[in-house]
Amino acid sequence: MWAGRSSQTKVGAPGRSATVRGSQRSRNHCTMSVSVLSPTRALGGVSGLLQVVSLLSLVLLLLKVAQLYLHRQWLLKALHQFPSPPSHWFYGHKKEFQQESELPLLLKRVEKYPKACARWLWGTSALVSVYDPDYMKMVLGRSDPKPQRTYKYLNSWIGTGLLLLEGQKWFQHRRMLTPAFHYDILKAYVGLMANSVRVMLDKWEELVSQDSHLEIFGHVSLMTLDTIMKCAFSHQGNVQTDRCSDQGEEGLPEEGGRAGEGEEKEDLGLPRHPPLCQSKYGLPCRDHLDQMPYTTMCIKEALRLYPPIPVIGRELSKPITFPDGRSLPAGILVSLSFYGLHHNPTVWPNPEVFDPSRFAPGSTRHSHAFLPFSGGSRNCIGKQFAMNELKVAVALILLRFELSPDPSRVPVPTPVMVLRSTNGIHLQLRKLSDPGGDKDKL
Repeated sequence: MWAGRSSQTKVGAPGRSATVRGSQRSRNHCTMSVSVLSPTRALGGVSGLLQVVSLLSLVLLLLKVAQLYLHRQWLLKALHQFPSPPSHWFYGHKKEFQQESELPLLLKRVEKYPKACARWLWGTSALVSVYDPDYMKMVLGRSDPKPQRTYKYLNSWIGTGLLLLEGQKWFQHRRMLTPAFHYDILKAYVGLMANSVRVMLDKWEELVSQDSHLEIFGHVSLMTLDTIMKCAFSHQGNVQTDRCSDQGEEGLPEEGGRAGEGEEKEDLGLPRHPPLCQSKYGLPCRDHLDQMPYTTMCIKEALRLYPPIPVIGRELSKPITFPDGRSLPAGILVSLSFYGLHHNPTVWPNPEVFDPSRFAPGSTRHSHAFLPFSGGSRNCIGKQFAMNELKVAVALILLRFELSPDPSRVPVPTPVMVLRSTNGIHLQLRKLSDPGGDKDKL
């Protein structure tokens, strides 16, 4: 019996050994399986993925380069009729404009290329700068849209108003607002304009008593803002002095009345300061704003030399052929340079000379030679309002002050959204001993 048990034990031992060996083989197999999924193999998979991504990126880059190359070739063909100074294949004329301020460089181009020239912004981006009356008339007579890549940045600043609207929606808004800028309606606002100017002049009198040198840009900006707030929104306060005024303050509407109503015949005063303010060119009352020929001539000549908006843009929606036979395809950006137009020697002889006689009654010129408020159907809707405000401001300023430029700080104009001076507008003011009874007028 013990022999049998011993025999059974001996037989069972090899079985357990086989089981142990099987378990070891299973563990070895699992170890081998884990080794297959080792970090090296995983990294190999990531590397392959990166290679695929890199290959796709290279293909896309090559496609983009080919697209830019073809676009540049299209631009070169489209602009071959419009000469320009030599440009770099990559950064265009940027280096040229970085070395010299923009307006003097523009005037050099106007003199060398009298009608238009190409300007390369980058190697694959270009526009045509136009400063000829016939070219202006052609472009402004069309309904091409404004370039969105330029004007889209204005949307968050001024909203989608007349300036940015296009198509039928613009037409509807323009037609709705046009009656508000009728000449007869605008005459009612002359009193409000005069009051805003007087507030500014009172501040000038205080400042001039301390120093005859004055920087006027900020003062004039506040005065125009004050005028707009009162005329357009019936604002009862005073932006220039940060104080509220009574309802019955001079020049503000009475209860139930419209701004400026009931002031039709009040006297504004006769400017007496030569040469702008000779009495025969004076302004006896606001019904005679159009009877200031010499003052109007001087204002227009100033607007010719320094147009408020120096340039606007259009993106051609269809091909255009200019009177001299040159043409441009659809999709080209056109820059309408009013500053270049107003300083073009083929349009205005001796363009840098201040000569009001250019606008003397009876003088003739091209219909699109003078465009301080743009032209065509999208001209400035407030141009008559602006001219009235200019006439009132000039008349009242010259009743109380003699102005002369500050020779040590000559304004340096530069084009941003508007034309403005980089160093301000500095004047020397002398208060007139006999202001002509300004505060008793209007």
